[in-house]
Amino acid sequence: MERAVARARRVAPHHVPVLIEGESGTGKELFARAIHHASARSAKRFEAVNCGALPRELVESLLFGHEKGAFTGANERRIGFFESASGGTLFLDEVGELPLDAQVKLLRALQERQIQRIGSEKAISVDVRVIAATNRDLRAEVAAGRFREDLYHRLAVGVIGLPPLRERQGDVGLLVDHILEGINRDAASQPGYEQKRLSLGARNLLLRHSWPGNVRELHNILLRLSIWVPGPTIEIDDVRSELQPGAGREPDLLGRPLGEGLDLPVLVGELVSHYLHRALEEAGGNKTRAAGLVGLPSYQTLTNWLNKYRVKQPKRGQRR
Repeated sequence: MERAVARARRVAPHHVPVLIEGESGTGKELFARAIHHASARSAKRFEAVNCGALPRELVESLLFGHEKGAFTGANERRIGFFESASGGTLFLDEVGELPLDAQVKLLRALQERQIQRIGSEKAISVDVRVIAATNRDLRAEVAAGRFREDLYHRLAVGVIGLPPLRERQGDVGLLVDHILEGINRDAASQPGYEQKRLSLGARNLLLRHSWPGNVRELHNILLRLSIWVPGPTIEIDDVRSELQPGAGREPDLLGRPLGEGLDLPVLVGELVSHYLHRALEEAGGNKTRAAGLVGLPSYQTLTNWLNKYRVKQPKRGQRR
């Protein structure tokens, strides 16, 4: 993350396109906004566009605009995102979702620094800094023919990769504190709201989670906990109910960092619970078969393990 921040700071003053790569929830738009605010364009508009949410038949109109009567339903002139962001920054989130025909038009706009509204023959000059983001591997998309190679090279001048949260274990505690502080601050004026804090067990459980949804998932879980928990303290059971059994666990138990948040007995319990749950589900509740699936000698031994690790058994009729 320090490398990513350093790159963002270095590229911010330069009028070049930037491509931010990373999984959903890693903070790509946050980085784009930081680059914009650190640039000479900070006083101008920051226009954020989710390319994956643009209707395919309206992509060109939304990006470049159209004239009145240009097509059925075009009852008035529309200014596109490129024009509205002129002088500032245009953030194209999930740029890999753009259809190939729209990619051609985007490439031309970047090369010529001009756009043309649908239904108009007049070229309009635009001064826009484009920052694109994607959760796809665009190089693989190019190889598969789903993304234009020339557009990729046009966008990938300043490339910043954001690592997933599971690769930033040491950051989780800092993020938890920062996010919860912000939630408490924003909710301070709400009638009856009590400032929330985490118990040690709740905090450790958050630190052990692998966060497949990254920082966005972490923020949303803390926000939900601040709403659902009536008192001031968020307990371990509150966190467990939000994470849900088995949710987001990764098979990386041997690669977790030593130190903050590592609890070996709990780690062993997670591993055992995960496989006991799977065995029971695959065996349809048949304990004898489930025991065989995990290498236990009998259904009695399996029952002992279920009790020891507090694994809930299927509600349907359980067979031996």
